[in-house]
Amino acid sequence: MAAPDFTVSRFGSVNGSGDAEALFLKQWSGEVLTSFHEMNVTDDKHLIRTIASGKSAQFPATGVVTAAYHTPGAYLVGQSVNSNEVVISIDDLLVADVFVDTLDDAMNHFDMRSIYTSEAALALSEQQDRHVLQQGYIAAAASATITGGDAGTEITDADASTNGSSLAGSLFDAAQALDENKVTEMDRFAFVKPAQYYLLVQTTDAINRDWGGSGAYSEGKIFRVAGLNIVKTNNLANGSDISTAPGHGDADARHAVNATNYVALVMQKAAVGTVRLIGLQNEMAYVIQNQGHLIISKYAQGHSALRPECAALIKTS
Repeated sequence: MAAPDFTVSRFGSVNGSGDAEALFLKQWSGEVLTSFHEMNVTDDKHLIRTIASGKSAQFPATGVVTAAYHTPGAYLVGQSVNSNEVVISIDDLLVADVFVDTLDDAMNHFDMRSIYTSEAALALSEQQDRHVLQQGYIAAAASATITGGDAGTEITDADASTNGSSLAGSLFDAAQALDENKVTEMDRFAFVKPAQYYLLVQTTDAINRDWGGSGAYSEGKIFRVAGLNIVKTNNLANGSDISTAPGHGDADARHAVNATNYVALVMQKAAVGTVRLIGLQNEMAYVIQNQGHLIISKYAQGHSALRPECAALIKTS
């Protein structure tokens, strides 16, 4: 008599049926989402609009209304208010893919999935940060969106990349420029690379609480300068000319910028916008002909400068 077959409990399936790895996929998705948000520095620092379909979205820009004294007996007929729009198109589908061989997975003595998920999240997060910050630089160097409006601000400081006090002074100049452009004081940020961040930390004026500074020398942290929230990131394009060879076709060409002499980016949340068609999604499938699992993380979105008056850049020349 032949031995009976065992009834297998597929703990990766939903209610014992369907895809045997469905629940594993959800866990992996959660790991990617968590890692993405932990590593990303721009997601909550610019405007994001989600669309259900289509290839682009419109962001309206409206000029200001002026006030004037009324002349007795004169008709009030209204005034012309300038308007414009910024259309943001979706870039190509951005993917981070990993193939895990079945034999390698079986022989491995530690979990590679968590490592791969973190790396996939990091790749997507870094690319979004790069594009958003590049658009911030583009905004700071742009002319006014609306006729009669304010353009972006470029501040030249030859010592900004090597002198913390000089950089702090330029951040005050940038904050002043935003004030003069009538930009709200809420949601203002200054993005700097680690080298400039730690120069600011070592600047007594910036962290001394007796003078209203905000930071901790012992912990190597600085929080605000001139009302700007300081954000440390490696994803600024500083020192690079990506205007002639952006890398990956038309999608990247929209974010091309020559940041050879750039040191810091200051912007309010409305300076840059993102249109999101496909949010972060994760897929995993067993590829029988290759004997392994193909793991993919992806999103489809586009980025563009919106309001130049809300952005300022600091450069050495």
